[in-house]
Amino acid sequence: MRSLDFSSWHSVLATVIGLALFTLIGVGVRLVMMLTIQQRRERFNRQINERLRVLIAAYKTLGGSFTGTLSVDPTHRRDLKPRADTADEHAPLDISGNSDRSRRIRDAVEAALSDVILLGTGEQVRMAVRAATELAEGRAIHTHDLVVALRNFIRKALDLDPVPSDLLFPKQGPARPSGSGSREKGEGGKDGGGKAGGAGGGDMGGGMGGGGITDSDTEPLSGHHS
Repeated sequence: MRSLDFSSWHSVLATVIGLALFTLIGVGVRLVMMLTIQQRRERFNRQINERLRVLIAAYKTLGGSFTGTLSVDPTHRRDLKPRADTADEHAPLDISGNSDRSRRIRDAVEAALSDVILLGTGEQVRMAVRAATELAEGRAIHTHDLVVALRNFIRKALDLDPVPSDLLFPKQGPARPSGSGSREKGEGGKDGGGKAGGAGGGDMGGGMGGGGITDSDTEPLSGHHS
């Protein structure tokens, strides 16, 4: 208070301007700090959300099945030919059905393991690397232990209660690809295209008698084929 001088109008004005500048600088510094902290927090939250999104997708891929074959077959299509030759040189090569299904499961599991190696914890990375190594060596693997580790981490990150220890979970394995859904979509697209063509023909017939149709009256239909 000793530095404040109210003896004249000039000193009062200088004092007020000095206090205003000091307050403005203090508020500016505080705003800069708040914005920096907020941006850092938002960036951290985005990283956490992206990490959880990828790990949840990996969990669904690695542990989406409770029944059936829960192991991952590392066999590649190039390995099926020697097997067929040793069994029967005239036997046809099975490149569809179960072999194609196993190949799709293996590809999805390999992609999920790659995501876990990138964004998982130390324990999860070790388990994923061990599973990937066994796949590369041509050995069938089970993903249940890695699925349990992912489930516990995700529930803890989402602040959920841990899974009760008295519950007995069945073994979890890789999710089975749904090939029938894509075939139904493809057939639906074909049927829709046929119906659209028939309707278009009727409209063109009516248009020839009337004023015709424009491009905006029709929409292209495309079927999804797997």
